[in-house]
Amino acid sequence: MKDWVVPLAVARSAPMPAGRRSAELMRHGSMTLRYYQPKGVDEQTPHDQDEIYIVVSGSGTVVYGPSEAALERRPFGPGEAIFVPAGHVHRFVDFSDDFATWVVFWGPAGGERPGG
Repeated sequence: MKDWVVPLAVARSAPMPAGRRSAELMRHGSMTLRYYQPKGVDEQTPHDQDEIYIVVSGSGTVVYGPSEAALERRPFGPGEAIFVPAGHVHRFVDFSDDFATWVVFWGPAGGERPGG
């Protein structure tokens, strides 16, 4: 683990590794905490772990579903948490310039068993 307390100011100034869209701030076992602040377009693809986004600032719409053919759209704003199971399609659209979020990944590849 890099540190067990990460102030928002540190997350906002964390270096972005080449080829990554978010900065890693913590790692422990299967858990990783990252800071994500897309600019213009969110080009995410499904991840192999379950994840939770905790919106720090900004607002927009999250697009989410088990496939591109079965997507839902929901508005989001500061302080809201968004859960995305492993493998689900998701991205942020129509978001404000100040949109930023903590992202927590955890669990095995393929996600945890529901109810487990």
